[in-house]
Amino acid sequence: MLQSMTGYGKAFGTFFNKKVTVEMRSLNSKGTDVHLKIPGTYKAYELPIRKMIGNALERGKVECLITEESIEGKAKVSINKDLAVAYYNEMKALADEVGEEPKGFLTSIMRLPEVLQAQESEVSDEEWNEVQALIEEALKNITQFREEEGQSLIADFTSSIDEIDRLLQEVPNYEQVRIDIIRERMRKGLEKLTDGVDENRFEQELIYYIEKLDVSEEKTRLQHHLDYFKTTMNESGAMGKKLGFISQEIGREINTLGSKAYHAELQKIVVDMKDYLEKIKEQVLNTL
Repeated sequence: MLQSMTGYGKAFGTFFNKKVTVEMRSLNSKGTDVHLKIPGTYKAYELPIRKMIGNALERGKVECLITEESIEGKAKVSINKDLAVAYYNEMKALADEVGEEPKGFLTSIMRLPEVLQAQESEVSDEEWNEVQALIEEALKNITQFREEEGQSLIADFTSSIDEIDRLLQEVPNYEQVRIDIIRERMRKGLEKLTDGVDENRFEQELIYYIEKLDVSEEKTRLQHHLDYFKTTMNESGAMGKKLGFISQEIGREINTLGSKAYHAELQKIVVDMKDYLEKIKEQVLNTL
C-alpha cells in the first residue's frame, strides 16, 4: 500500500510512578534520518530505539520524543554545586570589572546548562519492556497515519494522471490541421523563392519534414508511462522512488511532444500536461 512520508503517532503509559509519553513525527527524506530526544534515564537504550524506528519506518526524517513525568509530583533533582560556584565566581568577577552590583546571579545560574540535574535511577527490565511497548504503539500509529495519507496521495495521483490522459486523447484532433498548416506555410515560402513548384519534389520534401515531426511514438510511450504509473502506485511496498523515475519519463515525452507541436492548441495541451505533472512531482517527493 502506498504511504506518505508525513506522519504522526503518539502513545503514553503509566508505570513505576511515572507517566511516559512517546511521540513520533516524520517528514520526507531520501533515506531514514532519525532524531531522538529522550530523557537521560533511557540514554543507554538509544541504539535499540533507533533500530526499532529504522526497522518500522523505511524512509523519512523521523523525530522521536520521549518524555517522563513523575506522578507523585516529586521529581528527584540535584544541584551541581561545583559548577554553580564556578559560574557564580566568573559572573561576580565580570560584574566587579564592569562596575555592576552582583544581584540576582543565583536565579540566572540555576538556568544554566547542567547546574540542575535530574537524578537518574536504574531502569529495570520491566520498565524497558513497557517503554518498548509504547514505542511500538507509537510506530504503529504513525504507520497508520502514513497509510491514510497514502490513500489521499493515490486519489491525487489518479486525478492528475487521468487529466494528462484526457489531454493526450485530444492531441489527434490537431494533428491533421497541423500538417495542413505546415504544408501551406512551406508552399507559400517556396512560391516566394521560385516561379513554379515541382509538386512531386514538394510532396517528397513535405513527407520527409512531417515524418520528423510525427508524434505517434511520443503518444504511445506517454500512454504507456501513464498506465505504468497507475499500476505502480497500487503495488505493495515503497514505490516513491520508482514513481519519481516514471514521472521523469512522462515529462520527457511531454517535452518532446511540445517541441513538435507547431500548433497553438497543441501547445496549450502541453502546458496543461506540464501543470498536472508538476503536481505529481511535488507529491512524489513525499511518497514512501
